[in-house]
Amino acid sequence: MLRTDTVRKILSWYEGETPGLKSNLSRLLMHGRLAGTGRVVILPVDQGFEHGPARSFAPNPAAYDPHYLYELAIESGVSGYAAPLGLLEQGADTFAGEVPLILKLNSGNSLAEGAGDQALTGTVEDALRLGCVGVGFTIYPGSDNAYGMMEELREITLQAKSRGLMTVVWSYPRGGKVTKAGETGLDIIAYAAHMAALLGATIIKVKLPTSHVDLADAKSTYEKNDIPSATAADRVRHIMQASFAGKRIVVFSGGAAKNTEELLEEVRGIRDGGGNGSIIGRNSFQRSKADALKLLSEVMDLYA
Repeated sequence: MLRTDTVRKILSWYEGETPGLKSNLSRLLMHGRLAGTGRVVILPVDQGFEHGPARSFAPNPAAYDPHYLYELAIESGVSGYAAPLGLLEQGADTFAGEVPLILKLNSGNSLAEGAGDQALTGTVEDALRLGCVGVGFTIYPGSDNAYGMMEELREITLQAKSRGLMTVVWSYPRGGKVTKAGETGLDIIAYAAHMAALLGATIIKVKLPTSHVDLADAKSTYEKNDIPSATAADRVRHIMQASFAGKRIVVFSGGAAKNTEELLEEVRGIRDGGGNGSIIGRNSFQRSKADALKLLSEVMDLYA
């Protein structure tokens, strides 16, 4: 398929990047059901690290098998598949070239209480070896380890971009001055997205924000400038503004398991607010394959 004008426009926003990186970004944007639209849906499966195997896969035991996850990504026609090293290795040969891969380079786990950090569990060289289009990395703005994570990301970004790989940054604020409600507050999510853009992210991943404004110093600014926040589309529009006036690709987390209509309503808000798409894990692979394929089809129909 020839690259569309929409994709060409998006690539033009990434000034200063190498032809290799733009080629890999184009591979992602031109793959699957949403090819050429400028929208993406990505399947992420890093929850085994984050929540443990039973909490992740017991609702649909077929998903314990890494090949099942590749098959779900390929058969559904999602734009890409993101996972830690072991999951991508177990299937990288069998399914080589069938879906763009993103190697998640750091991970936390629920056994390490209150760490506010993640361990490096893969390398840029691993991503090259496996034929990935990019690498993923989580930062926790606000945590005690935020600066260290940003410095790790700086080094990984330098390595990845010099080799033509994209960086996908999970920017999840927590700790410090951020309250629990603030972790999805409008001002905090906008701040997190902007920081990811400033750190050189090719693609930014954040949670869908609520209308809550968390920081005392920000409340007057939001009120004085009458920043709209009543609807999900309003809030997504503000996140896109914070992401270089919409010149960075932003995808929104599917979050905890929810029913189909709740998820589709979120997708409508992301679409109407100008967001680039969704990254949907538990809400897909915890369902039977038939139900997951149906859900992902409905999601991509809304974006298309």
